[in-house]
Amino acid sequence: MELKTFAAAAAVMLLSGSALAEQVKLNGRPLLSVARRLKPGQFVWAPEKAPAGPVLVVVNLQTQKLLLFRDGVPIAASTISSGKTGHETPTGVFTILQKNEKHFSKTYNNAPMPNMQRLTWQGVALHAGNLPGYPASHGCVRLPLQFSKLLFGETNLGMTVVITHHPDFPHDAAEPDLAENNNRPRPSIANAPYEWHPERGPNMNGDAIVSVVVSKADHRAIVMKGGVQIGSAPVYVHGNVAGAEAYVLESWDKHGLHWIKVHFSEAGRGMTTQAHESEHFDAPVAFRQALHTVLKPGSVVLVTPSTLRSGGPGTGETVIEAMNG
Repeated sequence: MELKTFAAAAAVMLLSGSALAEQVKLNGRPLLSVARRLKPGQFVWAPEKAPAGPVLVVVNLQTQKLLLFRDGVPIAASTISSGKTGHETPTGVFTILQKNEKHFSKTYNNAPMPNMQRLTWQGVALHAGNLPGYPASHGCVRLPLQFSKLLFGETNLGMTVVITHHPDFPHDAAEPDLAENNNRPRPSIANAPYEWHPERGPNMNGDAIVSVVVSKADHRAIVMKGGVQIGSAPVYVHGNVAGAEAYVLESWDKHGLHWIKVHFSEAGRGMTTQAHESEHFDAPVAFRQALHTVLKPGSVVLVTPSTLRSGGPGTGETVIEAMNG
């Protein structure tokens, strides 16, 4: 008991060191430009850039930064500390499974994990912690204490968190190539078999958000609800997808679904998708119809050129493994 008490006290002291968080003011400068130069413990918070809309969190293990987008616009950035060698933070697409402002680790001597937002049931989460300027955690994504409080207030259960491992910051995402060569043969998969098990996903009081990941490499899409895979289908993406593209469902009305494509740049809001942008994808008709029954505002469709098969934690887009883990 004394050992656990001492370990907990030491953890509190360590955390208090990270509490020397510093909010950096933009002073008219572009947010992403400021974010590139943040030092350990520093963060930027500018929610007024997009007061409302769907929220998306992007964590970059290579740059040790977190970016928060709302309505496709970057509104916040922070330094992080991810998993150290042997405990690498997995890359992929996750959903927030649980939130707890005053959480204590059951694995590491009751160590405090303030503003914990769980990404997997195997111990990966966003939370406040020590930020030495390099990967140092046991797999979690540590944040400055003050930033973790602000972020905790902006997120909801089931929303999407993307963890990547790329050497650069997000950049402008090109519009999907809708002017595809009509002579190019397209596979006929309108009636292809697919998997659909919506009953497998947690209800979360009706708040579980659905995320769809489409791999151009695998010609396949998987559908996640509350961190559980509920469907998959063959999907062919036409046009050039040089990097990942994210589409966030903003709203719907009698005219159909209205999507915002996350604009990874300094300027403006996200780009509204074009009227026939769904033709960018070939998928079974029944799968499309089933998918529309579970989408809600905040749902995300992520299109990636990478494979969904595991590439090893911290080294590749381990989407399926990460979200099931």
